[in-house]
Parts: sequence; structure tokens; C-alpha cells
Amino acid sequence: MLSSTFIATLGTIMSALVGAFTGFARMKQLMKIDVQNPADLNNVGSTDGDDSFELLGDLVTLSYPELTQVGRDISDILMRLGGSPESDVAYIEVPELNSTACAEDTCCVWKHIADEMTELFRGKSGRCTKWARMAVRLGFHDAGAWSKATAAEGGGADGSICLTDEYTLPENGGLEDMCLQMLTWHDEWHNQKGFNISMADLIRKPVLFTILWCRESWVQKMGANVATVVCPLGPRVRSFVGRADSAVVNKVELLPSPFSDAVDLIRLFRGKTISPHSLVALIGAHTTSQQRLTNVTRAGDPQDSTPGVWDVLYYDETYGSVEAPERVFKFPSDVALAKYSITAKEWVSFLGTAGQDHWNTDYARAYIRLSLLGVNNINELTECTKALPARVLEYKNPDQKSMDEWLNSSRVSLTSEEIAERVELGGVVDINSIISSNTSRENEL
Repeated sequence: MLSSTFIATLGTIMSALVGAFTGFARMKQLMKIDVQNPADLNNVGSTDGDDSFELLGDLVTLSYPELTQVGRDISDILMRLGGSPESDVAYIEVPELNSTACAEDTCCVWKHIADEMTELFRGKSGRCTKWARMAVRLGFHDAGAWSKATAAEGGGADGSICLTDEYTLPENGGLEDMCLQMLTWHDEWHNQKGFNISMADLIRKPVLFTILWCRESWVQKMGANVATVVCPLGPRVRSFVGRADSAVVNKVELLPSPFSDAVDLIRLFRGKTISPHSLVALIGAHTTSQQRLTNVTRAGDPQDSTPGVWDVLYYDETYGSVEAPERVFKFPSDVALAKYSITAKEWVSFLGTAGQDHWNTDYARAYIRLSLLGVNNINELTECTKALPARVLEYKNPDQKSMDEWLNSSRVSLTSEEIAERVELGGVVDINSIISSNTSRENEL
């Protein structure tokens, strides 16, 4: 086993060499992570040294008597000492927006915001739309630009992705429209209506629909949670609000690549206190997606055969236990994790419909951790899970025959592109109607 002194020296030498060249930002960050947490060098290929029990932010320095109830609940979830990461607690009666009762309830305004978000996130088919999927991805990209090695420099779940030009950087490609929508919501609810909400929480609320006082970062966190539960079969993740915003661009080189190998992904996420077990759970969010930028020649192709549905078919089709239709697009990084010895065991545990509840619970726990990276006032947060929409426990595609016909063809055509766009918007697909309208230009899928 290498000593920490030797590793630190080696890290200094290698960082100097790498710094002499351009284009190595991600490699430099991985080296910083290795120096900060030498155990990862010895355990990257094993299940030892799993650090997903670590406390975060201000919880690290506070004694138990100093913790609020929210601080204790979050500590228990992070350390796996008890407490469910999911909850079905909901409003029985929602106060009117401008009422005294609403003003006295921190979560009330977030319930009204969540209802507005839900209209955009749920399509006529009952599937979640591209806006919901972008909201989930936005929550990941805002919080994921953080590591223990660079914590002193800021970053994490702070709303900076939309409050700066961070969303225009190549690593965040495809999130431009979602940030513009978040800015619109923030302007509406914060600037025009005068409510104290933050962008950091707004981003998370769509994913978990978290909230609190109102520094802009609230908006993003709430959006991600709302989006997750709007997707059929998705978990209802416990949501906390009160994060502070930042107008400093985060280190996007700390974000994963769809072409990374399993070892690099494990190193990168362990540097965020996220274990291989939790990484496998988080990556499952790809179950709802349609890729556009990783391979532009296949823009609109889904990552499993049920886009817009939060099911475990993604795990089956990526792993190969179920044959995927032609149009399903698999990220090389996802396939690598599915097959790597350390991550394959957890991957397999999610296979089949019996894995749905297991995955939802693991995802919810891992996402709570992710949503608190870089947050240093966790003990002051407020839980607003009751503002989330109800979960959708059962779902059946109303257009399965048309969906299957589209999925089982890899041909790119006007018809296939129109179907992809309709799926993105959560619409009902009727291939015969679409082909009929395109008959003067083409008559094949």
C-alpha cells in the first residue's frame, strides 16, 4: 500500500507534467482527487473504502445536540442510520397563494411553483417531457461540479449554472433552454411576485422539488425533484430548501463524460463522496432520456425503449439481459459501468420489475447526497417534500404499437424525426397519422 506522503509527492510531480500541456483539465482534477483521498488509489478496484456514509457541509462540524430536526434527518440519511429518503407526505389543503396562511408556510409558495412546473413536465401521453428530463440533468450538472479536493474553491448545488454563463460551456451543452426557463420562473416568482426563492433550490425542486428561504439556488433543486416524480414510476424524493446562490462559475471539468471508463468514473464520483453503489443508482436517470449531442446523427434516440418513463428497463437493456431495439442508444460510459466487476453487482440488483423499488430508494438516497454537495447551511434547511406532486405508481403507454414500430427501426427520416420530437414533448405517437401527413415527402419510417 502506498504511503500518503509518496502519493502527495507523486501527485505534485504529475500535476506539474500534465500542466505543461493543454486539454488535460479533467485529468488534473482526477489527480487532485487522488491526492486529497489516497485511499481511492488503493480501493478504486474494490468495494473497500466506500465513502458514501460521509457527512457534508456544516454537518461535519456540528455536534448532535446542535442539530435541528432537519439536520438530524439528513445526517441519518447520509450515514444510512435510518430514515427513508422517500416520502408521500402531502398537503391536505393548499393555502391560497397570497393568503396570510401561505405567507406563514415556507413551503406554500413552492407548492404553487411545483404545480406550474408539472404542467410543463407532463405530456398528454402521461410520460414526462424533455423539460422534465432537462430539469433532472440540470440538477446533476449544477451540483456535480464539486469535489472534496476543490471544496475550498466553492462549487456544488449553488445555482451558478444558470446565474452565470456556465450553462453555455460545452460540458453543459443541451441545457441552454432549461436554464432560460429557470431564469423565467425565477423572474416570475422572485422578481415580479416578490417571493423569497433561490435559483439553487429552484433547480432542485424540479428534480426533487426542494425549497426554502430564497436564495436563487432553490429554484433549480426543486425543479429536478418535481421532474423525477412527474415521470411515471419515479420516486418521491425528500426535498429540502434554503440553499445559497453563487454567481461564480463552477469547475465543469469535474463533470463526467459519456465516454469515460468505469475506473475514471468511480474515482471522479468518490471524490464527491459518492460510492460506486450510489453512482450506479444515479446513472439510472438515463432511463427517461433521448440523447441529442453525444451522437448528432442519431439525435432524438432514447437510452432505453421507454423514454419518458422512470422504469428499470434501462438497466436491462444496457446490461444486455433484455435485447434493446435498434433505436436505443447506449452511452459507452453506461455500458462500461454495467460490465465492470465493482459496479456490475449493484447494476444486476436493479434488473427486472422486481428491482424498481430497490432502485427508487437507492436513487433517492444518492440524489439527496448529490443535491447537498457544496451546501454549508444544511442544518438550517427546511423540508418541503409536501409540495411535490403525487407519484405515479402504474403506467402503460397508450401508443405502444406506434412506439414499438419507431423503436425497431434505425432509419433517419422526416417521420422518425417528427416522432422523436413528439416523444420529447410527451405527446401520443400515431405513426399512421404522421406518415400520412408526410406522404408527399416520404412514406416510410
